[in-house]
Amino acid sequence: MTTKPRRIILDLAVTLDGFIEGKNGEVDWCIMDPEMGFNEFLHQIDTILYGRKSYDIWGQFTPEQVESDSEKEMWNLVHSKAKYVFSRTQQATDNKAIYINNHILEEVNQLKQRPGKDIWLYGGASLITTFINLGLVDEFRLSVHPVILGAGKPMFVDINQRLNLQLVNTRTFSSGVVQLTYHSHTN
Repeated sequence: MTTKPRRIILDLAVTLDGFIEGKNGEVDWCIMDPEMGFNEFLHQIDTILYGRKSYDIWGQFTPEQVESDSEKEMWNLVHSKAKYVFSRTQQATDNKAIYINNHILEEVNQLKQRPGKDIWLYGGASLITTFINLGLVDEFRLSVHPVILGAGKPMFVDINQRLNLQLVNTRTFSSGVVQLTYHSHTN
């Protein structure tokens, strides 16, 4: 019996005009609604992939004041996952994450073949671009927020070829967020 390779899931909050951050890095527009079931998503993965800058900011982040039990559960779930950090230069500085410096395609394909749950491609933007250009993203979960920023960090930059996707699910939430789930045709 062969096990199915794990999937790499890009889960992103995005504004209606296609930004993942405001022009000053702000994400205050991002709605964290328990109705959206983010903790359920965290139960379906066991590994998180970060770029170095994203890991430095969010990889070990714990809010000073936890607003709710579901937020506390969310951060506990995030920090219970295996973490891989992709950096061209930085080597591991702690034992909380595994650093990958090169051979991304080979390393990630090996990771996908290991037994386990799905893998969350957290980002940032340049790591997302690399993964898309290498054909490593199996599922795109885009939560489109009802806000137009006008400027900021675009969701996708420097994609080197067209990627046709198959829409597999849509969910609408009372907050006005619409979640679109696509599978890549390379699956």
